[in-house]
Amino acid sequence: MSTVSLSDQAVHRPRRLVLAGMEGCTNCAACEVRGHGVCSALADKELERLSRAAVKVTVPAGHMFIEEGSDAHDFFNVTGGTVKLFKSLPDGRRQITGFVGVGHFLGLAVSDHYAFGAESVEQVQLCRFSRTKLETLMEEFPSIERRLLAEAANELVAAQDQMLLLGRKTAHERVASFLYGRLVEKYGEHIPPVADILLPMTRADIADFLGLTVETVSRTFSRLRREHLIGVGAGQDIHIPSVSRLEAIGSGDG
Repeated sequence: MSTVSLSDQAVHRPRRLVLAGMEGCTNCAACEVRGHGVCSALADKELERLSRAAVKVTVPAGHMFIEEGSDAHDFFNVTGGTVKLFKSLPDGRRQITGFVGVGHFLGLAVSDHYAFGAESVEQVQLCRFSRTKLETLMEEFPSIERRLLAEAANELVAAQDQMLLLGRKTAHERVASFLYGRLVEKYGEHIPPVADILLPMTRADIADFLGLTVETVSRTFSRLRREHLIGVGAGQDIHIPSVSRLEAIGSGDG
């Protein structure tokens, strides 16, 4: 797997990146995010083949690397940073549908075109796979296909949770749900009782995702601070003194 920086290869249309690079090989088994996502279920032989099919790319913050409706030639595995996913309307309006990080596999499509757009919230590292090569690997190694199907199932669950959030939850519950979701993104199934997270996205993006105004999001963060459910540190740091209380509020039990 080769490594390329795309900061000098960006073609803005606007903020649209053309991803280019040379294919190569690396030791995926030694990757520091080896235990996340699709790669976590693969044996050494499968990882070796995956390595030869991968191109490692770096996307600067604020650039779109998947354009909704464009040809779905590539798949992407996030190995660093945070990505926001969105759907767009013809007049330019868009809805953020999710924030994903390390271990998420992007680009799975039921058609030949991407059903969503993806933009880097911060500098993002990706492993890129051509559709044809990945499909060949899926035929050769059924475990890869099974892992990708599990990823698709998880995306469906996330979409259903988002429908519930937008349709029934209060602003208080929505923000609590969002923060708990960031904890799950960071810690997986092993969230400590007291935890810290970073929020690299803007308040405007959080508001978009939660179907709220920026002012409502700001007021809700202030309320959570007054209730001692969160502490806001320097920069993007958020301290969660009681994960169980935050989870209860986000689930409607608070």
